[in-house]
Amino acid sequence: MHRYGASMVGLNRPLLWGGSLSLLAAFLHIAIIIGGPAWYRFFGAGERFARLAERGSPLPDIITAIIALILLLWSLYAFAGAGLVRRLPWLRSILMLITAVYLIRGMALLPLALIMPQAVDSFLILSSLVCITIGILHFSGTRQMIWELS
Repeated sequence: MHRYGASMVGLNRPLLWGGSLSLLAAFLHIAIIIGGPAWYRFFGAGERFARLAERGSPLPDIITAIIALILLLWSLYAFAGAGLVRRLPWLRSILMLITAVYLIRGMALLPLALIMPQAVDSFLILSSLVCITIGILHFSGTRQMIWELS
């Protein structure tokens, strides 16, 4: 048995995967801060952001660090929902909110492609697919968690 009462077989796998992908994204954001302007450009942060980093502005690093912290928190909530760590406050509500953010971010590509097709590039398509995937994992895992608790 796992220390929080779930065996490895009984873990909520969709939330375990969703949390792992959020954790990976958090580490990637930290790596971007370390990598500097070239990494901001490569990972689609935009030329303005990269130039601010080149000029030594702390703003790109601060914003990226905040995103990394949010993703770390989201991974922790997914792991709590998966049964890997102890239950956290407002678990259901926060997992539903995280799910909605991932799905909305992923699907935002569709109206953008209709309104400003020139703004759609391969990075935006890939990041949208990643967000939709993580959102679907969170949706499936949150639904499973709620079903098991009721």
